[in-house]
Amino acid sequence: MKPSLSTRHNSAMALFEVGILVAVALILIIVLLPQIGRPSRSSRIGCVNNLKQASLAFKIWAADNSDVYPMGISVTNGGSLEMVTTGDVRQTYLVMSNELSTPKILICPTEDDPKRVAARTFQNTISQGSTPVIPFTNDNNISYFVGLDVNQTNPPGLLSGDRNLAIGGIPAAHGVLEVRPGSAVSWLKSMHNNVGNIGLMDGSVQQLSSTRLGNLFNSFGVATTNRLAIP
Repeated sequence: MKPSLSTRHNSAMALFEVGILVAVALILIIVLLPQIGRPSRSSRIGCVNNLKQASLAFKIWAADNSDVYPMGISVTNGGSLEMVTTGDVRQTYLVMSNELSTPKILICPTEDDPKRVAARTFQNTISQGSTPVIPFTNDNNISYFVGLDVNQTNPPGLLSGDRNLAIGGIPAAHGVLEVRPGSAVSWLKSMHNNVGNIGLMDGSVQQLSSTRLGNLFNSFGVATTNRLAIP
C-alpha cells in the first residue's frame, strides 16, 4: 500500500527539521571551535589586574626603601638580592607581603598554569582552625617572573610578567634567564595561547604578542641584557 499524502508530508517535514538542526549545529561548531583553547577575556583581565597590583606593591616598597627595589637590597637588610640572583623568586614577593596583602594575586587566574598552586597566606601556617590553608612556601606558588636589573634610572625596565617565556623556542626553566639584544624571545603556547603580559616600572601592564615582546626587548638598546628570575 502506498504511503498517504499526509505521511509523505510528515516525512518530508521531519527530514527538513533534521536538516535545519544539522545546519545549526555546523554553524555553532564553526563559531565556537576557534575559541577552544583560548583563555577567556575575564581571565586575561584578571592576569593584568594581578600584575598591576604587583607593580604597585613594588613602587610602594621602593618608596619606603630609598627608591630601591627588593632585588637591589641585601637579604640582611630586608631585600632579596642574594636570593633572586640565584633564581629564587619567592623571597622578592615575600618581603613585599604587606604591600601585596595576599599571595593569591601571584598566580595567573587562567587554567593555563595548572602546575602552579595559589597560596592563601604569607604566614607559616597550614590551617586556620579546622580549615586547611595553603602557605606561601616556594616558587610553585608564583606565575610571574621578576626583573633583576630594574632601578629608578632605568624606567623602561621590566618589573614582572608571565613566566611562559622561551628563547629560540626553548622554554625558560626555573632560574635566571638572560635575554640579550636580538634574542629570539617569544611566548609559549601552553599559557595564554602565544601571548602574555608584562609589568613595567611605570606601573603599566602591556599585553603583548611574541612579535611585540621581541620588539620591546630590542627597544631597550643593543647594550642591554635583561635578566629575569623565572619561578
